Amino acid sequence: MSYFVTGATGFIGRFLVANLLERKGTIHVLVRKDSAKKLDAIGKRMGWDMKRIVPVVGDMTQPRCGLTAAQVRQLKGKVKHFFHLAAIYDMAASAESQRIANVDGTQHALDLAAAIEAGCFHHVSSIAAAGLYPGIFREDMFEEAEGLDDPYLRTKHDSEGLVRGEKRIKWRVYRPGMVVGHSRTGEMDKIDGPYYFFTFLKKLRQMLPPWMPTLGIEGGRINIVPVDFVADALDHIAHKPRLDGHTFHLTDPEPQRVGEVLNTFARAGHAPEMTMRIDARMFAFVPGGIRMAVGNLPPVRRFVGMLLRDFRIPKSTLKFITYPTRFDNRETERALKGSDIRVPRLDDYAWRLWDYWERHLDPDLFIDHTLKGKVRNKVVVITGGSSGIGLATAQKVAAAGAVTIIVARGEEELFKARDAMKAEGGKVFAYTADLSDMADCDRLVKAVLDEHGHVDVLVNNAGRSIRRSIELSYDRFHDFERTMQLNYFGSLRLIMGFLPAMTHRRKGHVINISSIGVLANSPRFSAYVASKAALDAWSRCAQGELSGKGIAFTTINMPLVKTPMIAPTRMYDSVPTLTPEEAADLVVQGIIERPGRIATRLGIFSALINAIAPKAYEVIMSTAFELFPDSAAAKGDRQALKGETQPSNEQIAFASLMRGVHW
Repeated sequence: MSYFVTGATGFIGRFLVANLLERKGTIHVLVRKDSAKKLDAIGKRMGWDMKRIVPVVGDMTQPRCGLTAAQVRQLKGKVKHFFHLAAIYDMAASAESQRIANVDGTQHALDLAAAIEAGCFHHVSSIAAAGLYPGIFREDMFEEAEGLDDPYLRTKHDSEGLVRGEKRIKWRVYRPGMVVGHSRTGEMDKIDGPYYFFTFLKKLRQMLPPWMPTLGIEGGRINIVPVDFVADALDHIAHKPRLDGHTFHLTDPEPQRVGEVLNTFARAGHAPEMTMRIDARMFAFVPGGIRMAVGNLPPVRRFVGMLLRDFRIPKSTLKFITYPTRFDNRETERALKGSDIRVPRLDDYAWRLWDYWERHLDPDLFIDHTLKGKVRNKVVVITGGSSGIGLATAQKVAAAGAVTIIVARGEEELFKARDAMKAEGGKVFAYTADLSDMADCDRLVKAVLDEHGHVDVLVNNAGRSIRRSIELSYDRFHDFERTMQLNYFGSLRLIMGFLPAMTHRRKGHVINISSIGVLANSPRFSAYVASKAALDAWSRCAQGELSGKGIAFTTINMPLVKTPMIAPTRMYDSVPTLTPEEAADLVVQGIIERPGRIATRLGIFSALINAIAPKAYEVIMSTAFELFPDSAAAKGDRQALKGETQPSNEQIAFASLMRGVHW
């Protein structure tokens, strides 16, 4: 027995060929001239017996698949089963390329199969041939297809129509559901179907704990099948007698709704599940004209486009959220009876799909995640760069090849830090400036732009923290003024100074070192938290205005870090804190990933509890306020400072439980 296979190097094709090799006979494989090495590589990886694989050089876009008359004569009468799998399975591909591959390619394959007098033409179509038919689509239905405006749906329907109208040779048609990876290995060749939503689920996992309930969409039922089921069913049915002229739905008889599918993969990826799901079909009650008008509003289009771009979801996939078609597969079930070939439950193998995607297909794997790739030869300004977080960040950035500019008030420490980094080979420049003085801020901006032309990344790290209760601050209004002057106005002055050049170049990144206290509303830090919250709020407003101009803003709600700024509060010597190097790693993460916010889960959880149960959160904060008194430094008692007692076990336990929060 001899076989001919188009699309053998494709995802379904390679598993079908592996199955055919379990039978007797030679397998002729159509390959382009430049794909011979790809065929060998796939054959080696799949464990094929290459002695039984006969490459046939051709081209699906050419008549008779590009085979010469001599090749046709050589194959004539020798092929019993002609499997046609070559097609574009990409909804994002252009309409023209899909028509050439799917429709013209099928016609060329039919002509070749007729020319070599193949025994049976096995056409691998798709459930897409049904379009968006509202209801149950049977295996004997074809002309009833609806909603074929999409090029992918149209070309799959039209290509199947060519086969069904074929009179020269016998044929069988197979319509697989949405094909995902191998149920036993998870192997998949590309991101498609439900995989488009994996990035979204991964981001949910990074932002929220897995037990956190979220809101989602219910949607229609989507038919998902693993590639091994499709290959096994195709191989089995193709070799059963007396089934010519039939169509087979290689589908799941019990498909899940979109919301159920997403939750299945959320469990597989340890992301929070969508416990409350809105049925997307309810939007169908809104007249189509109104939906279109709202959808075409510039703000709506921009918002939707931004979300889809961030989550890497093609817009064309949205129509399938409310997929209206169910598929009857009784013909297929009869053909598979007694074979033990059936669709496995998605719950049983979803974890394998997720694991393979995370290891091999996650788009983040193909992004340069190195600091060097982001800052090499870029101008990075770091305020407060002579010690603590600023110095640790500057050392990492300089080692990565950035033009590193560090700023601080103290000349001696600043120049010492600069010289040490230069000795290590860094391109480091130091500028003294008092960032609480607006004139000095302007002088710094002018000097940096005059000497370096522009700034790629600005890290607003310099800051002042004051830990003092409000009752001890009645006569210290200057605490609030000077904290706001440096933490808010100083940082804002630098941003406003460097922004014109950034917007002109349409690229730039501002990183503001904020505090977990902004999320936790830490008592005794009213001056400090208010100043940081002001910069946070300004940055959120600016992001809305400037994201379209290529400017990114990242706020880092930094937990407690062991720096000279917290030294006056002796209690912090006994509670968990980050080292400056660990804090600098968060800044590096911000530079590489450019997120809107970086925060600990505890910080996000604190903000969430405060939003949904403010009274309960008030009790927690009040307890903390009473538990952690003002320090001797805050009271201005120098004598008490010398003999300040160590924190109690109760204080240490509470601070450990609320790790990183300022108390």
